[in-house]
Amino acid sequence: MGQNKAFLKLDGQRLVDKVLGVFQELFPEIIIVTNEPLSYTEFSEAIIVTDIYKKKGALGGIHAGLFYASNKHAFVTACDMPFLNKDFILYLSQLKDKHDIVVPVASDGYQPLHALYSKNCLSQIKNNLAADKLKITGFYKGLRVLTVTEEEIKPFNRDGRLFLNINTPKEMELIKKMQDI
Repeated sequence: MGQNKAFLKLDGQRLVDKVLGVFQELFPEIIIVTNEPLSYTEFSEAIIVTDIYKKKGALGGIHAGLFYASNKHAFVTACDMPFLNKDFILYLSQLKDKHDIVVPVASDGYQPLHALYSKNCLSQIKNNLAADKLKITGFYKGLRVLTVTEEEIKPFNRDGRLFLNINTPKEMELIKKMQDI
């Protein structure tokens, strides 16, 4: 995108503000994992941390967030997912008992950046980071994974936007056009 996606605006609101707005209603602790901590100093409601394992992508971010979390489980998402659904996150949270990972599975596969992870995942993630195996779902094997099916997702995703994320200017324009419909 050529810029920090968290600060892109959609409907006149920055993406980071959309995510934090949902999180503030749900969680007593919010952690922002970033490699640009000075860009986030205005967010006093959040704990700002950086990756422990540098240049390891989203998996490194998940590791850092879990490492610093004071709770056993943490909901993880990306800043470029502007259509979070509070009720769906609550639904996922209710499923966490006896599971290390609660992950939705949509028609295009796992949604690992819209999932709950327990601290039990840390050693497995650390091993994958050390081996430079950075695919998020690559550490799932051997852990207690609960997949949330499309049937379960459907009531929370009536407009089909729940898992949309913004990676390119073209995707941003497409999402803006969808907003106008």
